[in-house]
Amino acid sequence: MAISKELMDTELARLVTAGSVDDGKSTLIGRLLFDTKQILADQLEHIEDASRRRGHDYVDLALLTDGLRAEREQGITIDVAYRSFVTPRRRFQLADAPGHVQYTRNMVTGASTADVAVILVDARKGVVEQTRRHSYIASMLAIPHIAFAVNKMDLVDYSEDRYDAISRDLDELASRLGLHDVVVVPVSALRGDNVVERTDAMAWYAGPTLLEHLESVELTGDRNRDDRRFGVQWVIRPMAEDHHDFRGYGGRIDSGVWKAGDEVVVLPSGARSRVASVETADGPLDAAVPGQSVTIRLDDDIDVSRGDMLADPVGAPVSATELVARVCWMSERPLDPRATLAIKQTTRTSRARVSELCSVVDIETLDDRPSPDRLELNDLGVVRLRLSEPLAVDLYAHNRATGGFILIDEATNDTVGAGMVLEATA
Repeated sequence: MAISKELMDTELARLVTAGSVDDGKSTLIGRLLFDTKQILADQLEHIEDASRRRGHDYVDLALLTDGLRAEREQGITIDVAYRSFVTPRRRFQLADAPGHVQYTRNMVTGASTADVAVILVDARKGVVEQTRRHSYIASMLAIPHIAFAVNKMDLVDYSEDRYDAISRDLDELASRLGLHDVVVVPVSALRGDNVVERTDAMAWYAGPTLLEHLESVELTGDRNRDDRRFGVQWVIRPMAEDHHDFRGYGGRIDSGVWKAGDEVVVLPSGARSRVASVETADGPLDAAVPGQSVTIRLDDDIDVSRGDMLADPVGAPVSATELVARVCWMSERPLDPRATLAIKQTTRTSRARVSELCSVVDIETLDDRPSPDRLELNDLGVVRLRLSEPLAVDLYAHNRATGGFILIDEATNDTVGAGMVLEATA
């Protein structure tokens, strides 16, 4: 479908969907795509044929998203699947995270950049362990907006009492985890009730449909525009004679609003300068905001390398040599005390040694169990790390862009963990 420039200029919202197996995530996403007219005619014909072959007397919209062969054969979602769709009010990028507990690491991957988490709850089962797990991850990743979709309301006769009971349980869970901006929407993804269109089936519900809520969530205040942070990805030195004096630093704005004249400290060296200009391929900008890819030029020809961070000297990040962080362990090989790993944060890579395994989360109770012997695959725990050289970090609760990192197995180059900084010591 053709997308106009006006539509491309509309605000982008990043979503992640999560929930237990058979809660209907794939059907919900299929319903969003179908009811917002995002499906091409040949796609619709294909899933209609596939639905008939399976003996269904309805169009199985889950087939739109379960794209891997193993997913279709097993009827489950395995990998994170990314989908995009647009409405007149907003563009959406959606990460469909798996429901099985063994794919918790995939949930963390899909949710790491999300603005909104849509967590499904089966109206028949209510809050289960995976609801708690995914809500905990949403809290851990500081996802600013949470929408609980109480699905399969048609299978409980659209009962208001059942919805109210689940809402009370979800309110208690959200309060315990410190979740913010929480809504609970009763839906039937199979029948389309309250997903995109409102129906008479739940006349007792006065709130927004799921799409109405997603279109109206206020996103502008979510990104940190106060603390200027810019990880240098590339040092740009054109070789042409007429550009021999040009030196710029390419990368993406992590946080803050950047403009010419801003004072800058280069970390970890501590050198000072001012911003001469902020540019793109189209020329200088009056100001650049988080998420924009730009080239920054400085007034002074100082030593700046890939992996350095440019920051506001007032309230600069901590040049940390020790971190306490919440970690999701993603490797089948357990994390033991004293393990040594590579750590990558923004554009800088260092080495980290595990000096202490502080705790691991009991998902059933949401309590921290102190001093585990190791972290197993998909465990969520608190770890103390000693760094071989400083990293310029913020606390994750203060700045998601500079408070997150990944852990890498140096032998295989596999990403084995994702972390969120809780404490940083210079």
